[in-house]
Amino acid sequence: MRTALAAILLSALPFQEAPPREPGPFRAPDLVELVTIDPSIRLDVRYATPNNLAGRAVYTQARAFLQRPAAEALVRAHRALRSRGYGILVFDGYRPWRVTKLFWDVTPPEKREFVADPAKGSKHNRGCAVDLSMYDLATGREVEMPSAYDEMSERAYPDYTGGTAAARERRDLLRAAMEKEGFTVEPNEWWHFNYRDWAAYPILDIPFSEINQRQPLKDQTNFVFLRNQQ
Repeated sequence: MRTALAAILLSALPFQEAPPREPGPFRAPDLVELVTIDPSIRLDVRYATPNNLAGRAVYTQARAFLQRPAAEALVRAHRALRSRGYGILVFDGYRPWRVTKLFWDVTPPEKREFVADPAKGSKHNRGCAVDLSMYDLATGREVEMPSAYDEMSERAYPDYTGGTAAARERRDLLRAAMEKEGFTVEPNEWWHFNYRDWAAYPILDIPFSEINQRQPLKDQTNFVFLRNQQ
């Protein structure tokens, strides 16, 4: 399976298209690195490893970013969970558009409900979506949820009624903490949360290494950034 996906991936790379162009207006992007505002947020950036749906690393750096208001809201949710014995474990935040395009290309058509259509762009591309779970403060280990991260099955649905009661309780606790801070869960992925102001930001396509932490990203045509991706 992975060999076939890799072949599709490699054949698709030379034929990248451009992100969709939108009229705006948009807010100036202000991507911030999550661990710089709260180092106790843990990362498991699997897209920087072969352990993902593409079967190889698609990021060169294991980092996670969000637009500043979304990042600050995430930190509040993280701190609120402490009283319940948990912390937030982030799998992915801002995602360059070309990675979204790659995931679409390597995903079988019957499973594409679990990946964003690059023709429309993703809320991840806007820096307003985050994939996450929780870790146990006492053990430091990732908690069990009704499905694995990026699992393309009904177990990933946020209203899935199977699995253990304890796993469903943790899933629902995470959702409640995120919703209190202005996020909504993706209808078919318990781990995917979208920040309320996502439509105010443009689709971006810049690698992590080019994100300027000292000042908001400069305005460019249509606020779409085109660079060679990770």
